Amino acid sequence: MQITITARHFDLTNAIRDYIEQSCEKLSRYFDHIISIHVILTLENMRNHVELNLHASKFNLQSESEEMDMYIAVESAIEKMEVQLKKLKDKVTDHQKKSIRKNPDFFYDNTFERALEPERKRMIKTKRVQAEPMSVSDAIDSLDSKKTPYMIFKNLETDRVNVLVKKGDLFKLIEP
Repeated sequence: MQITITARHFDLTNAIRDYIEQSCEKLSRYFDHIISIHVILTLENMRNHVELNLHASKFNLQSESEEMDMYIAVESAIEKMEVQLKKLKDKVTDHQKKSIRKNPDFFYDNTFERALEPERKRMIKTKRVQAEPMSVSDAIDSLDSKKTPYMIFKNLETDRVNVLVKKGDLFKLIEP
């Protein structure tokens, strides 16, 4: 992450520079793909104006703050940027989860264990399985070589998801 600081109408001190760099480093914990941050500090009529421009992969964010003290103005601009980054990260991660959920090739497989009471069930594990397109005979051959007693696949003939279960030497095909 590259941090560029521009001071207008005053001389930039090392203390302000270090404070800005420390504050900008905090932003990387909210979003990993930050490329550069440009900080513009302006002093006009005893008002301190801070403008923060952040460039991340595919996104440009901007925050501004105006206070009587430069340190408070920087902190306020950083807080506004944190809010934007949190919102952006939620948007990006939620979008990725939705795209996985909407993908018709992924299905969830749940394994349940029966408890002593028949109406209670406890889930042991959940995993996402990709339904590979294949014929029933190919699925039987593939299931023989696997250690699992079942296989989820997409039937090429019906274009629907099927489950093939192996019990001993018998195979059961479940079609929805």
